[in-house]
Amino acid sequence: MGLKPSLNDIQKLAKDKQNENKKYFDKLKKKPPKNLDYLMQDLHTAEFRKTDCLQCANCCKTTGPLFTSADIERIAKHFKLKPQQFIEQYLRIDEDNDYVLQSVPCTFLDAENYCMIYEVRPKACREFPHTDRQKFYQIAPLTLKNVAICPAAYNIVEEMKKRLPL
Repeated sequence: MGLKPSLNDIQKLAKDKQNENKKYFDKLKKKPPKNLDYLMQDLHTAEFRKTDCLQCANCCKTTGPLFTSADIERIAKHFKLKPQQFIEQYLRIDEDNDYVLQSVPCTFLDAENYCMIYEVRPKACREFPHTDRQKFYQIAPLTLKNVAICPAAYNIVEEMKKRLPL
């Protein structure tokens, strides 16, 4: 098992491996192995047993999730706001016509990297970095972005390539 890349190294490493990873995911998409979902679940679980997201929180510092209608209603209720008030106070519509945060780092991230709305956080945050998702091969473009943001996602993809050479 190699050393974990530091957050400073992760973007450079991900950039260096981008072509390799893209080719790998292209092959994976053409012929996904039957056991892929199980393998990804195992890799995801193993990585997050040894990864403390509070040490990093780069996802919260550098990217914003999209907010679904259900997210907006749930979080607005938490703040005792009407959904429209929550939208006006915290969100904007992006180029894909999705609701996203007005700015990053996330408004709800505190100084110790804790999420102040953790119990009601958006679905995209709960599922990040999406490495345990079924039919994982279908989200290759998202995963390629996430390996440059999340050291755990980087490690999972590197381990996946070792365990499932194509």
